[in-house]
Amino acid sequence: MPITTFEHPFYNRIMTIAFQPSLLDSFDERPALAPLAGTVRRIPLADGAWVDLRPGWLADSDAVFETLVTVVPWRADRRQMYDRVVDVPRLVSHFGPGATLPHPVLTDAMTELNTYYSPAADQRFQTAGLCFYRTGDDSVAWHGDRVGRTIDRDTMVGILSVGEPRVLSVRRKTGGDVLRFPLGHGDLIVMGGSCQRTHEHAILKTKKAVGPRISVQFRPVWPT
Repeated sequence: MPITTFEHPFYNRIMTIAFQPSLLDSFDERPALAPLAGTVRRIPLADGAWVDLRPGWLADSDAVFETLVTVVPWRADRRQMYDRVVDVPRLVSHFGPGATLPHPVLTDAMTELNTYYSPAADQRFQTAGLCFYRTGDDSVAWHGDRVGRTIDRDTMVGILSVGEPRVLSVRRKTGGDVLRFPLGHGDLIVMGGSCQRTHEHAILKTKKAVGPRISVQFRPVWPT
């Protein structure tokens, strides 16, 4: 696996990560989104939840990955856990409604998702949260996204992944089989219906040799 070195102006230091570009990507091409109509596969889940999959939605996504690594103002969050404060095991960044996204293709992606799904006005995708999983030690625990007062309503979360694949696991809160979706190199997954209320999802730690991945989570503005 080649070693790629990035100079990150936000940290004013060198960030070195091992990254294996996709054999299908060409850095000579401009990243572009493929059509959604007729190419999305829906997987019905229990309790009115569903997952949509569109592998390879973003072509030439490796160039987007490298741009996001270097220009996004990544931060390392900390949280209280029992009697101590611990580092959140991933880097994060957030772009609220009306913010300029860190790559033009992400703006295009949000527009395309809103066009394809045609959600109600208060459920349109308006924000982008980014997570940078650098190695297999970076993770996010089982959770359903917090939806404020919309907790009793159906909603959607769209996730575009660039970089190397990591497994997104999805399970019903009341138990049952775990579904595993390896996502990377421009893949799209949309969790909809009751998914955030009735199911949980996670990126679990792994001891396997995995490369870095950035996920871009498109969400509506949920009232608090």
